[in-house]
Amino acid sequence: MKLLALSAACCGLLLAGCNSDLSDDVRSALGPRESPRSRVFQADQKATWAAAKATVEDMDFRVVKGGPNEGTMEALNHVERGDETGSARQISIKVTMQPGPESGTEVEVAMTEILQADANNPDNLATATPLHDTPLYDVFFKGIQARLNAAPAKP
Repeated sequence: MKLLALSAACCGLLLAGCNSDLSDDVRSALGPRESPRSRVFQADQKATWAAAKATVEDMDFRVVKGGPNEGTMEALNHVERGDETGSARQISIKVTMQPGPESGTEVEVAMTEILQADANNPDNLATATPLHDTPLYDVFFKGIQARLNAAPAKP
């Protein structure tokens, strides 16, 4: 029995010391499938944040956290019925803003789908999955640009 425990410990130490691509594969499989998307808008951060807020509200989301001075925004849409009976679905949007590389404001956005298999059971945990290949990203960025284009120029 001691030999088995010693062998297992030695194998564990050997594997811990290996520089293997396996750990990178595991990290990439468990991490987000897609990094957040970003665009640069030729406007200051406050104007861009206001345009982003109006856009998410038009997309039927409500802002739950953040502000123009922080350059962050978190928004959620309404809880909807999921595909399965008794399940629930919701989408979250997380936005960060910072000065662009040359000028303007860089907007980075990540969208996540939150699913709960049994919405009637409070002990049932929800799962969050990054959204990819969704037109919501384009709707979001186009909405910001349209609002910035419509904004009157400052004197």
